[in-house]
Parts: sequence; C-alpha cells; structure tokens
Amino acid sequence: MIADPLDTTVTLLQDLIRAACVNDGTDQSGQEIRAVRVLQDFLAGSDAEIEVYEALPGRGSLVARVKGTDPNAPKVGMLGHLDVVPVEREAWERDPFGGDLIDGEVWGRGAVDMLFLTASFATVLREVALAAKDGRPPRGDLLLIAVADEEAGGERGIKWLLQNAPIVREVTEIIGESGGMRFGNHLAIEVGEKGSAGRKIKVKGVPAHASIPFGSNGAVSVLAEAERLLREAKAPVVLGETWQAFVTARVSDETVAEKLRHPSTVAEGIAQLGVIAGYAHAISRTTFAPTKVSAGSAHNVIPASGTLTLDIRTLPGVNDAAVDEILRDTLAPLGADFEIKHLLGWAATQSPTGSDLFQVLTEVATEVSGAPTIPLLAAGGSDCRFYRELGIPAYGFAVLSPQWTYEQYRERIHAHNERIDVESINLTLTALRTAVGRRIG
Repeated sequence: MIADPLDTTVTLLQDLIRAACVNDGTDQSGQEIRAVRVLQDFLAGSDAEIEVYEALPGRGSLVARVKGTDPNAPKVGMLGHLDVVPVEREAWERDPFGGDLIDGEVWGRGAVDMLFLTASFATVLREVALAAKDGRPPRGDLLLIAVADEEAGGERGIKWLLQNAPIVREVTEIIGESGGMRFGNHLAIEVGEKGSAGRKIKVKGVPAHASIPFGSNGAVSVLAEAERLLREAKAPVVLGETWQAFVTARVSDETVAEKLRHPSTVAEGIAQLGVIAGYAHAISRTTFAPTKVSAGSAHNVIPASGTLTLDIRTLPGVNDAAVDEILRDTLAPLGADFEIKHLLGWAATQSPTGSDLFQVLTEVATEVSGAPTIPLLAAGGSDCRFYRELGIPAYGFAVLSPQWTYEQYRERIHAHNERIDVESINLTLTALRTAVGRRIG
C-alpha cells in the first residue's frame, strides 16, 4: 500500500520537531545534524542525490537533488531551515518538542516556523525522485536545501553553503518561507523583506557622586533622552507596490483606506487599523527599536558613559548613509557627545512580481485557496535574502487555512504553544506539488 502523502508529511513534521534543533545563537547550539538524519531516512530509497554539509561539528545542512532532462529548464530550489528558537517550557500546555497531534493540529516549537514547510518540501522532492526512479524524470532540476542556522542569521547555514557548496548556487529560482497567511480575502506571497541596520549609540555624560544627583547629567539621563528622541525619529514614509496591495486587500473602510494611500495622512490611517497597525507602520518606513541599554558599574556613581543598542529595519533602497543621517538628525539635541557604531546588517531585498515563478505561484495559490493573492513585504528576515542578493528570485510561499490571518500567524510564530493545523499542511502540500510540477514537469 502506498502511504498517503499528507500522513507521511505530518509524521515527518513530528519527527523534525522531536529533533529539537534549538538555536540560541551560539556555535554549539542547533545541532541540526539530528534533523538532517531524519530527512536522510525519509528520502532513503528515492534515488535523490543527497549531500550533507557541516559548517561546524553538528551544524548540519542537507541538499537533495533530482536532476532534470533539459539543461535549459528552470532549476527550482526549495529552501527550508531546520533550526528553531528556544522555548520557555513552563509556559507551554504541552511538550514543546513532543510533536503531538491533537484535534487536527501538530504542536511543537518550529511547527509554524518553518518545519511544516520544510517537511512539505521534502515530500514533494521525494515524490519527484520516486517518479524519476520509475522512469519519469522531471524536465528541470529540483533541489531541497534544508539548512542550519536561519534563526541566527544564516552564517552557519545558507551563507556558508553558498560559499562552500556550488550546487546550491545552480538554482534559478527559490521557494521559501513567510507566505500563505490571509489579509482580508487575499492570500499573501512574500516577495521581499526589510533589511537590518543595527547600531550601537555610545553617549557621554558628566560623572558625579550619586548622593548629590541634583543638576547632574550622567550617561543614564543622556540615554533616556536618546531613547525618547528615537521614538520620534522621522524616517521617510514610502508607499510602494506592496503597500498599496496591503491597503486594497486588508482595509475595507474606504475613508481609512484613502488616508493610508497618502503620506500626509498615513499616520492618521494607521492609528485606526487596530491590531494590524504595527505591521502597517513597519512596512511603510524604516523603523528604530531600542533593544539593549548599558551604563554604570556601581550603585553610588552616576556614570560618565553608556550605550544604547538599536534594531533598525530598513525598506528597499535605504542604505547605511541614509540610516546614519536620520540618527544624527534625531539625536542632534544631545549635542556632540554621542557616537554611532555599525553592527552586523544587510540590505532589504525584493524579488520582481513579473517573474515566471511568481506568476505560477499566484495562479496555483488562487486555484487551491480560492482567494486572490497579494505581494507581501515581510517586516522580519529569512534566508531568501541571500538568493535575492545574487539576483535569483525568491518567494515565501504556502497556503494556510482561512483561519490564518496575519495576526494569528504573528501570534503563533516564536510563541508559546506554537502549532499548525493539518488542513494548512494539506493545502500547502497540494499547492507546492502543483507549482513545482508546472515549473519543472
């Protein structure tokens, strides 16, 4: 008897959750080689070409390929990560690494981000590999690129692979994560994501004995003023293609929608959006978020220096010079006593909506879900950016069930009690199978 693809995908998802590849950002964490072994077992006997790579001991990634017959056909890569973020076990209703299937939902860390999609990718590749083994090879190549370290920026995962495994650079297009949620009656396909331009602001104050605080202006006071100024940072509002698509799909009140379509009134419109306002604010401008503060070493000394760390997310087209200019203008009231230090960052990336792959994904998503689609700009980041930087189009794609509004997606991802419904896995599997078939079949 041939196993049902949905059942095998659910089982594979459970096994990947149980591998518990928790990435806390340190080199020794993750140990994604455990998930790699799960995938190796799953693909065994399919005749897919499989290579395993380790950037560091235990930091495993897997690349599986089914070769096509036409060298001029598309070479489709399905990019999924194997690592997951840490958990607070006491806050979970169930074992976060149990992979329990309860009332039609698979529970566990990584179920949404993004092991359900990595499992679906593996199922599609195995089906294509088994067909090739049976004498029905695809026209184009299909690759599963299952990587380590996405949750910590990809240094030990896709970035390392692109430098050390030439096979992953052979793809002509990529399907990745961060799509499938609903905006009103529309289903999102991610076409781009904001960049990261982290900064550390070092400030100077006047040291003093803490027993006589009157009139002092120590570093803590300066840092507090810097944080206040940053809350009022004036980054340019940009209302481009993805913004207009968001407004059309999500905002039914025409009065509010009209305000959102113009830079002079967009702030007033965002204030009327309710829970989606945070996302709307993020994708309409570069954002500045203080995340760490440090000053002082003794309780009785008003310190002379301190630092404020900023998570800064940039829109496409915003470079480092523009970020620094905004910071200097914003912090000018502090006087000359501050310095700006650059942290690890990368530019925003965006793929075209006119590519052949995007057109196929759009058609298939609508056929499977019954919903029109919109291009999504993600506020966060993913490994897709590495391919976009190479000029290879990459799109976040899935078809989640109708309950998956953007709000639910944000509530479940990296959250306590993370879980995904089997209906969403089935819809995604159906859509992926169809889309891949149209590109390489």
